[in-house]
Amino acid sequence: MRINKMNIVFKYIKSPLNIILFLESRGMLNYISDKLYLQLLYYSRLGKKLNLINPKTYNEKLQWLKLYDRNPKYTQMVDKFEVRNYVSNVIGEEYLSPLLGVWDSFDEIDFEKLPHQFVLKCTHDSGGLIICKDKQNLDLQATKLKINNCLKQNYYLHGREWPYKNVKPRIICEKLIEQENGSELRDYRFFCFNGEPKFITVDFSITNKKKTRRNLYDLNWNLMDEEITYPKELITKVNKPEKFDEMIILSKKISADFPHARVDFYYIEGKIIFGEVTFFHQSGMGKIRPEEFNREMGEWLQLPNIKK
Repeated sequence: MRINKMNIVFKYIKSPLNIILFLESRGMLNYISDKLYLQLLYYSRLGKKLNLINPKTYNEKLQWLKLYDRNPKYTQMVDKFEVRNYVSNVIGEEYLSPLLGVWDSFDEIDFEKLPHQFVLKCTHDSGGLIICKDKQNLDLQATKLKINNCLKQNYYLHGREWPYKNVKPRIICEKLIEQENGSELRDYRFFCFNGEPKFITVDFSITNKKKTRRNLYDLNWNLMDEEITYPKELITKVNKPEKFDEMIILSKKISADFPHARVDFYYIEGKIIFGEVTFFHQSGMGKIRPEEFNREMGEWLQLPNIKK
């Protein structure tokens, strides 16, 4: 037992990131400033000092935006319930996954009224997700435990992405969307800068991080050489969606008011379905290869003129 405890201690000592994550899990970093927190986390994840005085790279500029760009509209956009109103007004309700319910607490959910298959999501975080493919075999106790634990969390504290700070914790239920042939569901992530998409990412094997692959495509659907965190997938081919040009137009409309936004869509049997809007891809701490691409993305991201 003592040896196991010592191994745990050495694990944390050898990795600055593990130390930060350990302190964070104990709530010991909750009260330090956003700026200091981001400097610590950035260095522990990427091994670099964070330049906030004159940020040049994509990752640096995302940290700057966390600290200084406090557009109140961001809070609506990261709220999985409220963003539906924004999307409906900007591109139309027909692009939304059908909503089956919204509740303030788990005990308010009447599972008898839900269909055989559905998805439960917490509105205020990333990860508070339950995919139900068979209601009769759904473990309600485990589901309740996960959802209630998520409802207690303030996602803002885990990356200081301030738009999440004041999102009301709720639960929504949406229709489960799947490919008819049972293949892995793909989302198409449009990286937009001042309302202009520059490239798209598609992930593979997302449920197994050891096997996850990520391809980057330009707007002509050419596979790019650059990588973000995960290596390329060279075996499985993904064809350009038939309505790809429409996706580009929709991503422009949704991202038009923001210096940067990642706009995600699904494409299911000829239908475009909105996924989400993300302002801080991988919290601005993804490993971008080569470094020149990190700088090129930083050039695309024009910071707003904000008095600090």
